[in-house]
Amino acid sequence: MAGDKDAPESCYEIRLQEHLDEHWTSWFEGLKLTAEPQGETVLTGRVPDQCALLSVLRKIHDLGLTLISVQRRREKKTAG
Repeated sequence: MAGDKDAPESCYEIRLQEHLDEHWTSWFEGLKLTAEPQGETVLTGRVPDQCALLSVLRKIHDLGLTLISVQRRREKKTAG
């Protein structure tokens, strides 16, 4: 259910056709950038909500980058 505090956190993997270097990390608000050997970049990390995800996707669009895929992965919250 939306807004459920007990729901697992969402982690996203966003794959881009272009290569981005490390200086873009701060622009993408803490997502980890990984350069793939074939020239693609993979952004991974937690995105708090759909509004924040849309913000990341808008930045990709505004930079004129080619979006290959967006995958949501579930992470279980850890106790502690």
